[in-house]
Amino acid sequence: MAEDHSTDFQALVQEAGIPTTEAAAKAEWQAMLEAEGSVVSNDSSVSPFWRLFYAIVTQPLMWLVNLIVTQWLPNSFVKTATGGHLDILAWGANVTRKGAVKAKGNILFTRSDSTGTLTVAAGTVVESPPINGTVYRVATVAEAIFADGESQIEIEVEAENTGEAYNLAAGYYAVLPAPLAGITSASNTSTWLTTPGADIEADDDLRDRVRNQFGAVNQWHIDSGYLAIVTEYAGLHIRNVFIEHDAPRGPGTANIYLLLDTGEPDAAFLTQVQDHIMLNGNRGLGDDIQVLSMPSTQHDLVVDVYAVSGLPSPDKAQLRSDVEQMIRAAFRENVDYTPTLTFPDSRFSLSRLGQELHRQFVNADDIVFDQGSIVNGWAIPRLNSLTVTVHGS
Repeated sequence: MAEDHSTDFQALVQEAGIPTTEAAAKAEWQAMLEAEGSVVSNDSSVSPFWRLFYAIVTQPLMWLVNLIVTQWLPNSFVKTATGGHLDILAWGANVTRKGAVKAKGNILFTRSDSTGTLTVAAGTVVESPPINGTVYRVATVAEAIFADGESQIEIEVEAENTGEAYNLAAGYYAVLPAPLAGITSASNTSTWLTTPGADIEADDDLRDRVRNQFGAVNQWHIDSGYLAIVTEYAGLHIRNVFIEHDAPRGPGTANIYLLLDTGEPDAAFLTQVQDHIMLNGNRGLGDDIQVLSMPSTQHDLVVDVYAVSGLPSPDKAQLRSDVEQMIRAAFRENVDYTPTLTFPDSRFSLSRLGQELHRQFVNADDIVFDQGSIVNGWAIPRLNSLTVTVHGS
């Protein structure tokens, strides 16, 4: 959400000598009248003159000043413009807001008996468990058939709706709401996404791309140029694109690492971005540019949650589930909670995550992690395992 800069603009208007309050406007009118030699002896708030003046002059002025302070001035600058006003400013920099996209990918289906063929119908639904009260669904886009001897096949699926929230991490899509004869399980792998889902581009993300465009406009393919090219794809934000210089594979080489707010892109998506760069002759960082998924480090995390006194067992179970999902959100596995996210080349504070958990869940009296902060280099911390246990107070 963009910051509220209305106070700053009100100060600018005041500095220009324009009254921004009714009292200031009345003082200005009084001074004008006196300068012209006209004196109004009855200057009370119920004076017929001032009541008329307020109705036909002061009130319209306040409307106009409010319009200037809250709409016209803020929407004149990329930093503070929102919505359609920001779209117009972005158009001036040759940038267009990205639309919403449905997530697409592959779900691994497993059957118990590999003998003979088995058909999985188009439209077969695979769900996630409830995450903060929401169940996410994907469905197969076409009929798929297990060949004789095959026990596992990957089947292409598409999300029920558009949105980044459908880019769930490995293992989330594992619930078959309608049992399938012969099928024992269905699950998404860590790199199941062929097309990341995306929401309509947020103002702040669009604002970042507009600002970046000022460095990319010459198209000499410096960092800003590559950021502009790569972030044309829905679901990729400037904050999640990292460029490695210094010839990682020798002279004339560079790497571009991609990261999603949730989930991981698969090789097909990375190849698509790579081809978009190379086939258009964009080689400003070197002759050998590779688009890669941000490497990861794997972490085992154990969390003990001490519930408030007297919390019923069903509520304890719900607390355990909620705490787990919010921690997973911090490690970029879902977006249904909004804790501080892990980032490459940074220090991830588990104590801050604990504070965020306390603010979110009032039934948690104490939260204890089995380790301290995670300090990582050119990699993104991810969960190898997570164990959350809720204890009585």
